[in-house]
Amino acid sequence: MDTNVVIVGAGPAGLAVGACLKQAGVDFTILEKASEVAPAWRRHYRRLHLHTVKSFSSLPFVPFPKNHPRYVPREKVVAYLDAYAERFGLKPRFGVSVKSIRRAGEGLLIETDAGEITARKVVVATGNNAEPVVPTFPGIEVFKGEVLHSAAYTEAAPYTAKNVLVVGMGNTGAEIALDLAESGARPTISVRKGVHIVPRQLFGVPIQMVDIASRPMPQALNDWMFPKILDLALGRLDRYGIVRPKDGILKQIDAGRIPVIDVGTVAAIKAGRIGILPDIVRFTGDGAKFAHGQEKNFDAVIFATGYRPGYDGFLPAELRPGKSGVNAGASQLGVYLVGFYNPVTGLLREIGIEAQAVAKDIAGR
Repeated sequence: MDTNVVIVGAGPAGLAVGACLKQAGVDFTILEKASEVAPAWRRHYRRLHLHTVKSFSSLPFVPFPKNHPRYVPREKVVAYLDAYAERFGLKPRFGVSVKSIRRAGEGLLIETDAGEITARKVVVATGNNAEPVVPTFPGIEVFKGEVLHSAAYTEAAPYTAKNVLVVGMGNTGAEIALDLAESGARPTISVRKGVHIVPRQLFGVPIQMVDIASRPMPQALNDWMFPKILDLALGRLDRYGIVRPKDGILKQIDAGRIPVIDVGTVAAIKAGRIGILPDIVRFTGDGAKFAHGQEKNFDAVIFATGYRPGYDGFLPAELRPGKSGVNAGASQLGVYLVGFYNPVTGLLREIGIEAQAVAKDIAGR
């Protein structure tokens, strides 16, 4: 099979690139190893909402419906993505996994489990959440309770009245802990190192819009100013066991570490409905031991320890452009990454920007 562009992945990034290429009159093929579009969004836990406002979170050409809430819930995001694919006539080849991508003359050869495809360009849009990461901990094999990664968590009902350890305080860990607390479970978050926490709205203004407005300011000024503002908005969280990293918010964002956007977890911590403990030393049969000598029993452990992109297995280092979006490396190699840069201003917003730029670059070449 021969095509102009192969898009790997039919999540938001793959769909956005497909829509932009269609508008530009460029032929393409979307490959998706799952059986439907946006598989990652379909498996997310049920209480998930966008942490960014809908007006800055839609894909190119199609805003979210006006009657949707400001922070769109997961099921409405999935419905939006289904409608988006239908609107642009995007029909991925489902159940097709990419095995390798390599140079083939002037183009690229994509080897899949359904045969080989040659293309002029390739867009990798498999997303940052392709493969769950579960770190190893001493003693985890002797723990007698339930152990799962956050990717397998859907709702809190099975954990009502149980002690649950959530390992990791990123956005997923913080929101799962809140979901558990609101449903009658007794969650504790293990926080291994410092974490920046920002409110979803800062004095009534969405934090996404605050970040967009503050971006032109010098980083040093932002890093000096925001801790003072956040202490005023959220209070001093070090008394609850949560400390800030030495690096400022913007420096961490630039390194790919997004602050926790608080949707109620801080209030639950202050009220004692969510416990905070330090790094895990080792697991025991009934629970875990923590730094500073603390120990506690748990019925279940949820690893909110993140994901890896997952393209290492099929995209060799010499074909990786270095960063998401359009850059000299992507244009030269003919391989583009879309959807791998997640700023506070919003992953979906960034996907829309990248998709349009990549489609323009491909169409112009």
